[in-house]
Amino acid sequence: MATPGAKNNFLPPGLVSNLQDVLKKKGNNAPAKDDDDDNKKDDEESTTQSSEDYDPSKPVIFVTNSEGVDSPGLTALVEALAHEGLYNISVCAPQLDKSFSGHSFTYQESIEVSFTEIKGATAYEVSGTPVDCVSLALSGALFAWSKPLLVIVGVNKGPSCGNDMFSSSAVAAARQALISGVPSLSISLKWKKGESEESHFKDAVSVCLPIIKATIRDVDKGVFPKSSSLHITVPASPTENKGFKLTKQSLWRSKPIWQAIAANRNASAARFANQPGMGLQFAQLGRDASAAAAARRLNSQKKSLEVVESVGVSGKVDLNRKVKFFRLEFQDSSQEDTDENLDFRALENGFVSVTPISVSQLIEPDIEKAASEWISDAIQNDD
Repeated sequence: MATPGAKNNFLPPGLVSNLQDVLKKKGNNAPAKDDDDDNKKDDEESTTQSSEDYDPSKPVIFVTNSEGVDSPGLTALVEALAHEGLYNISVCAPQLDKSFSGHSFTYQESIEVSFTEIKGATAYEVSGTPVDCVSLALSGALFAWSKPLLVIVGVNKGPSCGNDMFSSSAVAAARQALISGVPSLSISLKWKKGESEESHFKDAVSVCLPIIKATIRDVDKGVFPKSSSLHITVPASPTENKGFKLTKQSLWRSKPIWQAIAANRNASAARFANQPGMGLQFAQLGRDASAAAAARRLNSQKKSLEVVESVGVSGKVDLNRKVKFFRLEFQDSSQEDTDENLDFRALENGFVSVTPISVSQLIEPDIEKAASEWISDAIQNDD
């Protein structure tokens, strides 16, 4: 029997010995497979799983969101699309809530991907961000298809109007699809604490289904706008909406509030902070096995662990460094702009806001003129 090397597999000698004993007791005399063989097998199983439910005669609709794969908004959307019976529905969504992560990728770290059960769809949950999910799905490494007809992000909890679109991971996921050459929609539901209910997600899907079908139809015909994605925001009472309204992105923004959290109110973080060397151990394990580190980070997030311990650049623990804890919350801010064609104002007036989003960074003419004049004057004055 081949002996799995502790050095090659980064396993402690004691653990290797225990594994050998277990294999002997089971009478397994087959040579141990290396990690590459296991990974190859996993890849083959993933492809087979995706291929079983794929019907090449139907268009592919890819769905993701920002709140997580188990969120009611995503479930309601997939159920409605599956009920149509006209599409291959593929899902790749975050394991946890990744709202406000913006257009962020998980770079130089491994992400964890696992098959999950969602009725009517081939689905995977990912430890990364919504942008990771879109990028991974469109890379061709996960699903049987090469390119979806449409990417839909939603239904997401809470509106993303105005400047909040820049930090919205839902809008970012739709933008990433557009960057990759795939038309996209992002759908959000304005959520009122104490008033909104989970059933409102189904209502929001029902409200948006006509525009989803129209988008699928026109994308298939090649007449859907190729230079923009549509961000749809449904008012808090979806069934009482006044209709769809084409809107412009406003300058509205929510106000970030950083709350100081006492250490005794964050028991899990305080426990680790009081154990010298724990942060260093986590850092070292992360370098040795990035996949295992990803799993630990996932568990840490589930436990709301905010700070483990400060680790110096040299790898030594700074026991004299004081650690503070903060938690971010967002608060609605007032906006004086009365233009009824702005996204937030249309939403306040009971309309379903439909805002085109482009990846182009074209500057408005008046801003471009002012900037050009300033640059010209600055250069002349410098001379």
